[in-house]
Amino acid sequence: MHVPDGFIDAPVSVAAGVFAAGAVAVSLRGARRELDERTAPLAGLVAAFIFAVQMLNFPVAAGTSGHLMGGALAAILVGPCTAVLCLSVVLLLQGIFFADGGLTALGVNITVMGVVTVVVAYAVFRLLTGLLPRTRRSATASAFVAALVSVPASAAAFTLLYWIGGTTDIPIGKVFTAMVGVHVLIGIGEAIITALTVGAVLAVRPDLVHGVQGSLAAPLKLRIDGELVDAPAATRDPEPAPARRSTRGFWITGLVSAFLLAGVVSFYASANPDGLERVAADQGIDEKVEEHGAADSPLADYGVGDIANARLSGGLAGVIGVSATVVVGTGVFWVIRRRREEPGDAPRDRDHENA
Repeated sequence: MHVPDGFIDAPVSVAAGVFAAGAVAVSLRGARRELDERTAPLAGLVAAFIFAVQMLNFPVAAGTSGHLMGGALAAILVGPCTAVLCLSVVLLLQGIFFADGGLTALGVNITVMGVVTVVVAYAVFRLLTGLLPRTRRSATASAFVAALVSVPASAAAFTLLYWIGGTTDIPIGKVFTAMVGVHVLIGIGEAIITALTVGAVLAVRPDLVHGVQGSLAAPLKLRIDGELVDAPAATRDPEPAPARRSTRGFWITGLVSAFLLAGVVSFYASANPDGLERVAADQGIDEKVEEHGAADSPLADYGVGDIANARLSGGLAGVIGVSATVVVGTGVFWVIRRRREEPGDAPRDRDHENA
């Protein structure tokens, strides 16, 4: 659901840009609490994986396709603040280099795809994991529902922005019904991809899933006189905590998967217009659409301009996109991690000032 230039007027686009910038600023501070030396490179990997999977449009109805937005997936894996930054990196690179999503509409896209999906999905996920049994199966089911809800919520957010600043005079009720209707179907695909990915990570490295940290292990219960009660805490000295497992193998596996998805599997993606494009064409929202500012980019439309072979061109563009996203994302998150305030930093600064 990449919104192009011309769908939303300038004042609302600017307001959305200001809101998006504020959300990114808040997320920069929040990500310092979510990231550590292990998760900083993993956050870059999540951004690259989302870039790759967004190239895989899947059919949802006659002549309509959809693709992963990734807000739920990122929020569950690396935390909501880091997720907003992941989506912002992806959307920025897509807009500048691949002419996907308008440049003046960047704030709209970050708001709709990078903030609304993350906030809604993470809230639903935390609510469900708090109510359901603390098991991997429940966490995977919660991820499914969270992703499913986040996509029509994003469509509703776009409809709200269009109602305030749409450039064409279309009855808002028709826009809302069409947008939410088709994105409920897209949400099913999003939910399946999210649940499969979260479930796979939970099966091999549950310690790397931010959304379930400290919540999978339920307290031991004892049955006394027919009633279940919490078992008393152990009184023996605790054993030393095990050393943290390396994430190198997981990172390499994830990156290779992203390259394969973007470089090979993407060639078989549906060529049908996505949900927003279909609704825009059917309802007349696209009457004032503007040519993309990066239309002359050598990577526009996810192809390398000088390569005639469509499969090679698209695959190479996907590999370039994944590479750029993992480099930029990992660099951003590593800088955030390095700036994280450590215990004792403030006192040392004050001592320096007093000196």
